[in-house]
Amino acid sequence: MRFEDLSPAQARAAELMTTGGDARIVLTPERHQNRYFSAPYPQDVLAYASSTANDISADAFARVSGLGAQDYAAGLEALRGRIRAAYSVPDDVAIVFAPSGTDLEYVALACVADRSERLHNVLLGADEVGSGCIHSAHGRYFANETALGVKTIPGEPLPGLGERVTIEDVPVRDALGHAFTSATIRDRIEQDIEHADDAHTLVHVVHGSKTGLILPLLDDIDDLIARHGERVTLVVDACQARITTPAIADYLKRDAIVFVTGSKFMGGPPFSGFALVPAAIASRAPKLTESLAAVFRRAEWPAGWPGAEVLEDSGNPGLLLRLEASVFELERFQQLSLERVTRVILAFHAAVRAAMVERLGGRRMAPYPPGHRAEGDAHPIEMRTLSTIDLSRRPGHPDFDEATRIHKALVARGIRLGQPVKCVKLEDGRWGATLRLGLSMPQVVAFDRLSDDALEAKLAADMDRIASGIEELAP
Repeated sequence: MRFEDLSPAQARAAELMTTGGDARIVLTPERHQNRYFSAPYPQDVLAYASSTANDISADAFARVSGLGAQDYAAGLEALRGRIRAAYSVPDDVAIVFAPSGTDLEYVALACVADRSERLHNVLLGADEVGSGCIHSAHGRYFANETALGVKTIPGEPLPGLGERVTIEDVPVRDALGHAFTSATIRDRIEQDIEHADDAHTLVHVVHGSKTGLILPLLDDIDDLIARHGERVTLVVDACQARITTPAIADYLKRDAIVFVTGSKFMGGPPFSGFALVPAAIASRAPKLTESLAAVFRRAEWPAGWPGAEVLEDSGNPGLLLRLEASVFELERFQQLSLERVTRVILAFHAAVRAAMVERLGGRRMAPYPPGHRAEGDAHPIEMRTLSTIDLSRRPGHPDFDEATRIHKALVARGIRLGQPVKCVKLEDGRWGATLRLGLSMPQVVAFDRLSDDALEAKLAADMDRIASGIEELAP
């Protein structure tokens, strides 16, 4: 589908979904795509790019294009109910919406702002969770303007909040690209908590990084809770949305704030997000600082949230439509049985291996530490919807810049993969070439309709086209 071919109602919906966010969702006038080459309308491309950004599916686009004007607060409240139902989340869990996963970091800071004069945020693998998070987790602006159109300076602190926050970024892989063990990450977090002295520490858990890692594991999380109790608050970065209902329940039982976005595995258009805030955190939350009025609207926080009156009582219809599309995809996906989902994902996994590893000689970046395959096998099946392929062992030892060139050149051929990610280094210190292939919820739903033979043939043809493109573009 081309932008020029959209009906008036479709064009209005597509244009609306590019509003109410930061510059990342703005479409270029010549391509009608954002900086990630995705769009809020269906495109005729071969896309396995859910780790970065999706085009909206045809079904979701038909749904949101048919929606009329909605009351913002009522629309968000209805979405809260649908998200709770989809994930079997208890009614006492608060849901806060945000224009992007990066903005969700402010939610966690706001929830514990009164716990201590100083807040210390332990972030895991900033390169693997989103470049802007290193700023927002620090209580600082990450873009030139917010979703409310307020002009800001990246790196400047949010008044009354950012000046009190310190941050530590803990790497999750070594220089060879091998994941650290959960125990290693736990011990490093332990050191940071101790060094924070009297600060209240937010401990990030990464559940589905850009390369599919889950760190630290529940046993090590429980160990940290037992040791430090009220000194820490857990924050789960599940922004890739490659997380199961049981996993969400496990985290909420531990009073962790869980971040999810609708624009990665969930399959919605960029950008949208929500935080699941357990009752134990929400019930003692302090008043929101006035500086958050530059970031959030009142209805995005649950009714009666302390200090929400400082937020602008206006609507963000673009965010509401993006969330509608994402939750629509979530509901469809959640209707599939685990057996049916597993069938599709394992077929995808096999097709990626045949094309990217056996044919191209790439190395699949393991989403678990060396020697811990059983740990990876125990991960929820959704984690296998993403494969990060290290191509740096191919002739010429291509680096990150070469992967970026290939990624962009593939787009020109109608192929869109996940952006390269810096997770393995070459002997000379350069970052090695990687590309990521990921399924989305709407793709799983569509592939579920195919027979075993048709599914295998479809995935083989797709991977052949991708591998051929990489071979032709290699120097």
